[in-house]
Amino acid sequence: MKVAGLDIGTTGCKCTVFDASGNYVDKAYKDYPIKRDVSGHEIDVSAIMDGVYEVISEMAKRYPDIAGIGVTSFGETFVMVDGKGKPLHLAMLYTDPRGKEECNELISKLGSKKIAEITGLRPHEMYSISKIMWIRKHMPDIYARAKKIYLMEDYVVYHLTGKSQIDYSLATRTMAFDIRAYKWSKEIFDAAGVDISLMSDPVPTGTPAGKITLEASKKTGLGLETKVVSISHDQVAAAIGAGAFNSSTAVDGAGTVECLTPIYDSIPPIEAMYDGYFCVVPYVTPGKYVAYAFSYTGGALIQWCIDNLSKKEKELAKEAGISVYTMLEEGYRGPTGLLVLPHFAGAATPYMDTGSKGAILGLTVDTSVREIYQACMEGVVYEMKLNMEYLHKSGASFNMLHATGGGANSKVWMQMKADILNIPITALKTVDAGTVGSAMLTGIVVGCFKDLNEAARAMIEKKKVYQPRADMHEKYNKIYEKYRKLYKAVRPLV
Repeated sequence: MKVAGLDIGTTGCKCTVFDASGNYVDKAYKDYPIKRDVSGHEIDVSAIMDGVYEVISEMAKRYPDIAGIGVTSFGETFVMVDGKGKPLHLAMLYTDPRGKEECNELISKLGSKKIAEITGLRPHEMYSISKIMWIRKHMPDIYARAKKIYLMEDYVVYHLTGKSQIDYSLATRTMAFDIRAYKWSKEIFDAAGVDISLMSDPVPTGTPAGKITLEASKKTGLGLETKVVSISHDQVAAAIGAGAFNSSTAVDGAGTVECLTPIYDSIPPIEAMYDGYFCVVPYVTPGKYVAYAFSYTGGALIQWCIDNLSKKEKELAKEAGISVYTMLEEGYRGPTGLLVLPHFAGAATPYMDTGSKGAILGLTVDTSVREIYQACMEGVVYEMKLNMEYLHKSGASFNMLHATGGGANSKVWMQMKADILNIPITALKTVDAGTVGSAMLTGIVVGCFKDLNEAARAMIEKKKVYQPRADMHEKYNKIYEKYRKLYKAVRPLV
């Protein structure tokens, strides 16, 4: 028997297969196009569904004994469908500029703080409800024909099982879900002028939707007894796959985006979360919540350095038979003295300022590419330290970080994070924690594991714990005190 995790991303989807003991077996990936122009950022959800069928089929053909498949997806993006589940329009991504006026309309009716109290989100046009309002206003014929509104997790679950259900964590990304009552907020839907009955039924993270339909079985090759599970928003799945189940441990997602996910044993004070633009999201354990503190450019900034500044180093590394990352990290002994504001794609928490730009300060004619690269690594961590200060005001009390993603493979970056943040950090062997989290919950549903703790013991492997060094922390802190002033100094100039 095997289980699979289906991870639906903005640029592609993957299906990862594990055996009944939780060991990784295989995976398939398929990308799909995104349309971006001045007026909007859109994606064809039919292409997403085609990709889903393709990756599942590839895995089902090799492993006909898949007993369950868990579905996790990116957030915010939704699609209105007709009675047969057919999309009525291209779906807007969270980066799409439409919905700002509608978001302000909601704020004028209910107040920004009240919306945050209900939904756990400081109002922003990136969330689904504002864009749903935009379609109702500007594409009334589409809205009139809509029989359901799906986000990507429940859209795929519906096409696999015929059931319309969405887990709590993904429902939160609409800015229309009551995080205390665990149901859609009638007050918000009424203010938005949107029919609440169009939405899927909210269910706890990891809830089985049922067995696959005959039609979906024919399209995927999965057996008719295969169970489909509504997992979560991708960041929640990653937290589960990192083995963080209580407030003592937070997750450092060191991927393209750098994301810090703390866990709260109860709802944190919304006022403190509001100030830092942090969301409050129901977690897999009843009564617990998570938050997301993130930088748009984590690994993305490192890749920018490689692609644009390190062409010679790439050639030398290839000749030496080592990775360019290893070459650029060689000889690192501590703070470079450079200051890098990592807002190369705008600022995320605690500012949420898409107009902010990146900056590198302290350059001289003697500055090397290697130093710039290492300073970019420092800048990403300083930004997360800034976020940690805001999170501590909300009562976050973690004393350990579990690191996932490609960045967890860098011994230099892991030690740098431990030293700057002054907290132990455990690098996990699993790079892709999201699919692990999905497989853990699916494994529980089909009987591979008794509970999350058993699943975690089977599937989560620790590589190394990096301890903070007091002398290095002191050195970094002197630079960090300057970094704290960097955004306010640079923002008025660019």
